[in-house]
Amino acid sequence: MLWEFSYKETWLHKINPSFKLVLVFLLCIQVLFIHNLNFIINYMLAVLVLYLCFTGHPCKRLLLISVPFIILFLTSSTSMIFFGKGEETWFEWGLVHITEESFFRGLHIGVRGLIFAVLGVVFALTTRPVYLFYSLMQQLKLRPKYAYSFMAAVQLIPIMVEEMQNRRHALKVRGLQYGTGFGGFIEKFRLYSIPLLSQSIRRAHRLAVAMEAKSFQGSANRTFYYKMGFSWLDTIFLLYFIIFISASYLLAIYFPYFPAADVRFN
Repeated sequence: MLWEFSYKETWLHKINPSFKLVLVFLLCIQVLFIHNLNFIINYMLAVLVLYLCFTGHPCKRLLLISVPFIILFLTSSTSMIFFGKGEETWFEWGLVHITEESFFRGLHIGVRGLIFAVLGVVFALTTRPVYLFYSLMQQLKLRPKYAYSFMAAVQLIPIMVEEMQNRRHALKVRGLQYGTGFGGFIEKFRLYSIPLLSQSIRRAHRLAVAMEAKSFQGSANRTFYYKMGFSWLDTIFLLYFIIFISASYLLAIYFPYFPAADVRFN
């Protein structure tokens, strides 16, 4: 497989995937309603501890994955800092108007986006897609025909990437020269898209026939190769967030970094 990475399995990998998915979703909803800048910064630190210490991936890979996070933080926060509203002006030049309120609000938006991204990556790095879909079938009663279809689609992605590489090598061997500008882009798009699309349609048809032959369209009463259940690690995962979120809130109240209890502009 093309996209296999070596990593150390930690306790996060052993948590029930459905439980992890629901909890991460609820945490994201909760973050939307946090307007205290100090609280959300502490919240981010609690999530970063999971990302840096318990995903089981090497530090270099984690730092590489962090690059888009930093770009996301900078782009989302600076736009609000430079052009946001506020009364306490710090700097003004042309359209750029930095105020105390816009600075805190921009920082808050950047941190919020960072938390969304880190939570999603923690889930992705510690959850095997096969276990996730088996758990969705067993705990959340997802119909097998949908779950196995998604699993098959995930397994097809590396094959499609390999086909694209083969296509590129074949065109290179033929000595094909592309035009420049938009016309060259259209020509390249046509040379790649039509063969890849036709192969994908054939493969999807064969897959559908195979699934129907094995009665994947039938009733939900099936046996499963992987038995997914709950364990004490799920409780540990829940307690981790309860304890750290409570501690983050108390630290934000008694030891604030910034005088911004509510960044909303009134």
